[in-house]
Amino acid sequence: MYSKTSPYRIITVCTGNICRSPMAALMLTEAFEAEGLGDLVQVDSAGTTGYELGHPIDPRAARILTAQHIASENHVAREWRREWFNERELILALDVDHFGWLQEGAPDQESLAKVRMLRSFDPLMAGRSSLDLGIEDPWYGGHTDFDNTWNLIKGAIPGIVRHVKEALANQGSEPQQVTSMS
Repeated sequence: MYSKTSPYRIITVCTGNICRSPMAALMLTEAFEAEGLGDLVQVDSAGTTGYELGHPIDPRAARILTAQHIASENHVAREWRREWFNERELILALDVDHFGWLQEGAPDQESLAKVRMLRSFDPLMAGRSSLDLGIEDPWYGGHTDFDNTWNLIKGAIPGIVRHVKEALANQGSEPQQVTSMS
């Protein structure tokens, strides 16, 4: 759980952790930095599988990030770890299969409540079923598919930033427990 001394932690999740989830994590990191929240929010990513474990970001994803002046060369794909349910405040699924997989794996109701579809934060998608909120894997396509992935992630970022700002404000307004020194 985050506090005034630990960051609010977000993780984005896709299949192999070389396209969608690292793009989303790096885009969100950039957005939080631009809002002056870089020290308060930490974003990372993982895959539901170990298919791409240890691999760098897909070159097509790196291309679009580089075009937007977002560095991606340090990304290394990794697989989801169960303990992250407890260590993250927000778990963002990039597609419906990741969403279902994360929901099924959630160890308790508190963890389950942290799992959201990334695009559920896009105001254009308000009221839509989670089945309509997925971002298809661009790995099977070309540059246009990666451009589309960028645009779909970008549409959700302001809502995610707003959500986290509210969470940070609520955390900051909670009364602090005082322990007597006597």
